[in-house]
Amino acid sequence: MDATAGQTLYPLHRCKTIHLVRHAQGVHNVEGEKNHDAYKSYDFFDAHLTPLGWEQVGNLRNHVKACGLSRRVELVIVSPLLRTMQTAVGVFGGEAFNNGTNGRPLMMENVGQSSHPAVSNLNCPPFIAVELCREQTGVHPCDKRRTISEYRNMFPGIGFQLIESDEDMLWIPDVREKTEDVAARGLKFLEWLWTRKEKEIAVVTHSSFLFNTLRSFGHDCHPNVKSEICTHFANCELRSVVIVDKGMIGLNESSTNYPGKIPHGPDLPSETADNKLSGQALTK
Repeated sequence: MDATAGQTLYPLHRCKTIHLVRHAQGVHNVEGEKNHDAYKSYDFFDAHLTPLGWEQVGNLRNHVKACGLSRRVELVIVSPLLRTMQTAVGVFGGEAFNNGTNGRPLMMENVGQSSHPAVSNLNCPPFIAVELCREQTGVHPCDKRRTISEYRNMFPGIGFQLIESDEDMLWIPDVREKTEDVAARGLKFLEWLWTRKEKEIAVVTHSSFLFNTLRSFGHDCHPNVKSEICTHFANCELRSVVIVDKGMIGLNESSTNYPGKIPHGPDLPSETADNKLSGQALTK
């Protein structure tokens, strides 16, 4: 049997589990599915979730709690756009926030005309906004972000410290980011993940970003496995994957490996010892 035909072994400490989530339905999705030109409308600037989108968020939240994922995720990374931050907080955040609750709100009340109550940061992982996992930028106003100052007021519990500019410096009104540039940005994002100490991370992002990043992978897999990796995400879909550090990008040490020989003493594998004894017998 060829052990390399269908399986691969790799050290556990060179792997991370990533839970990829596309945002729930936004107002731009509804009109864009009818007429693609609607994505160019400024009516959908930094699009927020629809009521159906919030239902999708609630269903995914129930799922991650039921399967235990909400207890395992150590960090939530989110694209700094309104619809992704609403989705991330709704799925992985705490319960409803009130002034008598300890902690602080992750999201304020009624953000994005949602009528959604404020959400607490209690009993949930930290949240960090990262521009590398933004949607394909340019031309479509739905993919243009607000100032970070505005977002800090809406989402006081999300960390924006990794975003350098208050204004959106990436979005260009008449130039759409090339898909190959989105893919390159996605690979850079995955490399950045290896600078993090967390081993299980949720990433809440966008359709085009996910598709163009993930289609770089799976070429050495069965077609069905590649399809599981690379097909377009539905709104509020979650897929869990393992990424492997083959190039020693990260410096993580194993928390489970044990060196042995403590205390140190004579030791030979049985096959080596047998060969050694056989050699001694021949010299007598």
